[in-house]
Amino acid sequence: MIWHAVKDANAALAFLVELAVYAAAGYWGFTRGGGLPKRLLLAVGAPALLIVVWALFGAPSATHPVHGAARALLELCWFGSGAAALGISRGPRAALWFIAAYLLGTVIQFI
Repeated sequence: MIWHAVKDANAALAFLVELAVYAAAGYWGFTRGGGLPKRLLLAVGAPALLIVVWALFGAPSATHPVHGAARALLELCWFGSGAAALGISRGPRAALWFIAAYLLGTVIQFI
């Protein structure tokens, strides 16, 4: 019974980490230099690009789902982009917390 609660909590954590990738990309875009139009374009464009990539290849209902090593590479790049965006815009501590949350969820998923 407790393990089911852990799995449910892990599913919620995975969803929040996915949302955090979008938020980190948007925050990164808005904190880049330049005028407001450029910052808004990056703040909307970066998450939009990630949404398209996830919808095509990573989501459970993806158009072209990838598996095995390709899936691992996709997740490394996709979640890595969230960590990189946090690292650039908020510093290494934020990126490390993000990576820790992702790794915790991944480990629990495969137990």
